[in-house]
Amino acid sequence: MRVQSLTLAAASAALLAPTTLPTATAAPRPHAPAAREGSVLASELLAEVRDCAPVSKGRYRPDGGVPATIPVCGKQGAVFWKADMDIDCDGRPGTRCNARTDPLFSSSTAFQQSDGRHLDAETLPYIVVPSAGPIWNHRDHGVRGGSVAAVIYQDRVQYAVVGDTGPREIIGEASYATAEGLGIRSDPRGGGTDSGVTYIVFKNSSVSPIENHRAAVTQGEALARKFISEN
Repeated sequence: MRVQSLTLAAASAALLAPTTLPTATAAPRPHAPAAREGSVLASELLAEVRDCAPVSKGRYRPDGGVPATIPVCGKQGAVFWKADMDIDCDGRPGTRCNARTDPLFSSSTAFQQSDGRHLDAETLPYIVVPSAGPIWNHRDHGVRGGSVAAVIYQDRVQYAVVGDTGPREIIGEASYATAEGLGIRSDPRGGGTDSGVTYIVFKNSSVSPIENHRAAVTQGEALARKFISEN
């Protein structure tokens, strides 16, 4: 998780971060996800989320220090929001996500893999939901670690899981791999996009193990089809 407004102190700290890359793990990592997944069109999903019936008690900020303008909306079978995308590089350190490349890097994620290790932002598409608070408690709406999400940007759909939590007042963040799959600049220092991303999370869904992206795509496409047909 991160707050994109860096102070000068934080920027200075980034210059002092270790310059050596982390030691490679013995087990090879899976390849990043394909740029386009499944047969459900972005336009089909976007047509179902034109209108918002808020389920949050207030609105979220897209970044620290800016106005709160983003509600969480509800519809049969899902919750959704339209926001920016900040890049989450947290979890297992790698060549692209580590303390040298990301001044806000954390080696932990709110949810872990089946082997107990933290998630791999470089290869696993996941999204970040705000920590439960007075604005919205995601758990009350069937959203938990491993819940399936469809993330839409322009004409692309990327399936992902809920993999991390962020600040209580900020929304709009996803892993390095999610950005890669959507064609969004994935650099944690200056990547992401200021707007145009739709996050749809399917209620009471779950991928187990959470790191099985193929299962997330299979389940996500089925849930997306159901969401379109029922709304």
